[in-house]
Amino acid sequence: MPTGVIINSLSIVLGGIFGALLGHKLSHRLKTEITLIFGICAMAMGINAIGLMENMPAVIFSIIIGTIVGLSLHFSDWINKGAILMQKPIAKIFKNNGSDLSSEEFQSTLITIIVLFCASGTGIYGSLTSGMTGDNGVLISKSILDFFTAVIFACNLGYVVSVIAIPQFVIFFILFLSAKFIFPLTTPAMINDFKACGGFLMIATGFRMIKVKEFPIADMIPAMVIVMPISWLWVNYIMTVSYTHLTLPTT
Repeated sequence: MPTGVIINSLSIVLGGIFGALLGHKLSHRLKTEITLIFGICAMAMGINAIGLMENMPAVIFSIIIGTIVGLSLHFSDWINKGAILMQKPIAKIFKNNGSDLSSEEFQSTLITIIVLFCASGTGIYGSLTSGMTGDNGVLISKSILDFFTAVIFACNLGYVVSVIAIPQFVIFFILFLSAKFIFPLTTPAMINDFKACGGFLMIATGFRMIKVKEFPIADMIPAMVIVMPISWLWVNYIMTVSYTHLTLPTT
């Protein structure tokens, strides 16, 4: 049962409705500075996940290589192209009626939140973790952040924000189901290293939210694909060979 995925999607639906109905009553200061709190919360979630790490060299190597792969393949550009494709039918149904944004600003902001809700490192990590271990903690925590984020965006975009829950649910549900097939091939150490890798992405997301540093979050996502195989190779080959070499009797 994809409980976390359902809760996350519902949080966007409710946040979009709430923001569209009552957003005009929220002060500009609240809308601006609450994002800083979102960032701190994201970093706290990341620190908690990193504490589970069992093979630090494997995780760090995965993040570096995964980011290099993402940057080389222009992974973020592909995600943005996918968001543009999703944005077109949504924007046709929900035009920027009553919005202070121009048509170009409306479409640009819509693409931004599609990427934010549907292709965030935290969401991908949370969906896979939920599918593999049944732990919905990350997705539920993300749901709290997404609810208030949806409220803020819906102040300007209106009810269209709630509709984004549909493609988000489809993407996260597919990831949830995929994780069911991956889990039998994993070990506890691989799972913990995967969670730690996701933790690094959450901390990077937090820094982006508080506008300290624009980390390439989308381009870091491939690290989450390779971290478990690298963790397995580290434990079963690199560490084993090193241990064998150290314990060989000298003549």
